[in-house]
Amino acid sequence: MPGYPDPAALALALAEVGYLADDGLAVAGFLALKLHRPVFLEGDAGVGKTAFATALAEATGLELVRMQCYEGLDAAQALYDWDFPRQVLHLRAVEAASRGALNAEDLEAGLYDRRFLIARPLLQAIERAPCVLLIDEVDRADDEFEAFLLELLADAAVTIPELGRVAASEPPLVVVTSNRTREVHDALKRRCLYHWVGHPSPEREAAILRTRLPEVSERLAGQVAAAMARLRALDLVKPPGVAEAVDWAAALGALGASTLSAEIAAVTLGAVLKVREDIDRVRALPPGELVEAFDAP
Repeated sequence: MPGYPDPAALALALAEVGYLADDGLAVAGFLALKLHRPVFLEGDAGVGKTAFATALAEATGLELVRMQCYEGLDAAQALYDWDFPRQVLHLRAVEAASRGALNAEDLEAGLYDRRFLIARPLLQAIERAPCVLLIDEVDRADDEFEAFLLELLADAAVTIPELGRVAASEPPLVVVTSNRTREVHDALKRRCLYHWVGHPSPEREAAILRTRLPEVSERLAGQVAAAMARLRALDLVKPPGVAEAVDWAAALGALGASTLSAEIAAVTLGAVLKVREDIDRVRALPPGELVEAFDAP
């Protein structure tokens, strides 16, 4: 597993691949590498949790294995599945070649060989380690899936009933993310280093915009970042994240805007706000407040 002498060195490596981590996130990533511990990132949607795992893989030169969680996810979809068509073909071939000499028990044992196993993301990470394993939006999965993850997070191993325990030769670097749509159990969090990923300050968000969109002027990036801070203070249904700030700045650039005015902000809100009630609320703000929010010098 690649190493760094301190969190600042990791932050610099992440910056070189386009991800500007704050001090707390750089420390969490450094400790995850140093202590071989999973890191649990929690925060609002769009603040850069998934992007952190992607950048970490790129900065360290490791393969990224991603497990996207969703409701109803089970072990067969996350860990492994048996290649039933190949098992049937193998069974028929063995029966034909042996002319019935093999008994049923021997035939059945031959069906559960590793070559017939289809590795899903979690098993892929165990077998391909060292790598970065991203378990994305774990809060979307069911409680049973959380319990299933405990062995993987604690021991970098999984148990396959037909084959036994499979352990990684070197633990993968695991990044677990949650948008906090529901509370994740303490048992999972205890196995991880925890870090809350908040919205960046306007200064850091402007720097992120300039890094992601170098064609955007410093003035426009600063105005968008200031406007984002104002929007997040409005207690919206879906507060916009950094991803939306990047989309907004890109949309403004595509329209040829060099500055953010109240007029152009009003017609491009769909790039940053995704709920009709939020858009209506922002457009209903007094004109002076809109200008103050969106047309700062």
